[in-house]
Amino acid sequence: MTGKTTAGNPIAPASEAFDFDVRVDRSGTHALKWEEADGALPMWVADMDIPTAPAVREAIARRAANGVFGYSTVPDEWARAYADWWGARHGLTIRPEELVFTTGVIPAISSMVRKLTTPAENVVILTPVYNIFFNSILNNGRNALQSPLRYERSADGATGRYTIDWADLEAKLADPQTTLMILCNPHNPTGAIWDRDTLARFGSLCAKHHVTVISDEIHCDLTDPGHGYVPFASVNEECRSISATCLAPTKAFNIAGLHTAAVLVPDPALRHKVWRGINTDEVGEPNAFAIDAAVAAFTQGGPWLDALRGYLAGNKHEAARMIATYNASAPADRRVALCEGPATYLLWLDCSAFIDGPSAVPASAPARFRDTDELCDWLTREHGVMFSPGGHFGGNGRNFLRINVACPRASVRDGIGRLLEGLSER
Repeated sequence: MTGKTTAGNPIAPASEAFDFDVRVDRSGTHALKWEEADGALPMWVADMDIPTAPAVREAIARRAANGVFGYSTVPDEWARAYADWWGARHGLTIRPEELVFTTGVIPAISSMVRKLTTPAENVVILTPVYNIFFNSILNNGRNALQSPLRYERSADGATGRYTIDWADLEAKLADPQTTLMILCNPHNPTGAIWDRDTLARFGSLCAKHHVTVISDEIHCDLTDPGHGYVPFASVNEECRSISATCLAPTKAFNIAGLHTAAVLVPDPALRHKVWRGINTDEVGEPNAFAIDAAVAAFTQGGPWLDALRGYLAGNKHEAARMIATYNASAPADRRVALCEGPATYLLWLDCSAFIDGPSAVPASAPARFRDTDELCDWLTREHGVMFSPGGHFGGNGRNFLRINVACPRASVRDGIGRLLEGLSER
């Protein structure tokens, strides 16, 4: 994993053209993020408390004004918008015929798991990783074969980083029952960006062992300014030929509720299988707003997105500053370690100092939590802030919190303040 963190950089100011500091009242909109929090400040599920780009809102308003919301087709301009965006932004050449529309990345992944594997086969994932991958695998009767990332904590205990256990990964890819690998690129929850050499090695190992790769690249446009990502299919012909890549505007433009995404499959034979699976599973038909919103995002949303990236990097820096201040005054056995990568608006916080370990806790030590599920429950109940417990992400996640900082900066300060106030009590 590579890439600089935002620590030490100045906080990016809100763009003059786009004011991301405005709080939006989401009550009455049936927002999952807020309804589940039940009055707590929600910093868990990965959507933003920031309105989408003006161009997207205008496109939706124009479509709504028509007043008729019947069945929709997928026009040529949809594929051109994807191809132009990835070509200009990420250096990936996409032929329009290589794209398959789908209602979402997870419906597509679940469909591909069913179509490209058989029951009881292995699907390899690098953990900790996006927890819904487990659902797509296990709910379809396949085995989620974890290859845990190696975790290292800095000498001062303030930061953490992950590296790949290549021997373990190859052993699991070599298992005759392994036929598929789901890659998170960039990586959720750590925010890391896989470099070209790492992706090439993934591709080489998977090709060697006849394993197809699904690359989930939904977070690719949410990198800190100055940082790009490398599309898996852009690395070399080997990676292109064995892969299906999930792409979408939904994370970057905060339009997940519009159910619009694509799967890029360069190889014609593999693409036919993916297309058949998506259509058999009935997740290949757009709703009335899916096409217009995606086209507007990719053809007109660039300036807004670039301003947003700067703002989110500033939020991550502010959270990191507050956590560093806490660590500076906390006892050594009560410090937390931040994994802050250059992608996504998510922070991955090591709270192992507050979690029961494999050895007995001394009787004199303050009470600890069994895992971060219990810690999250306590923080929600006692301090009114909600995070995602890390145990659901596999690997060593039971010791971690995932924190979403895609909100006005005042909310970041409020939420992180509540977290640190709670930890100080323990």
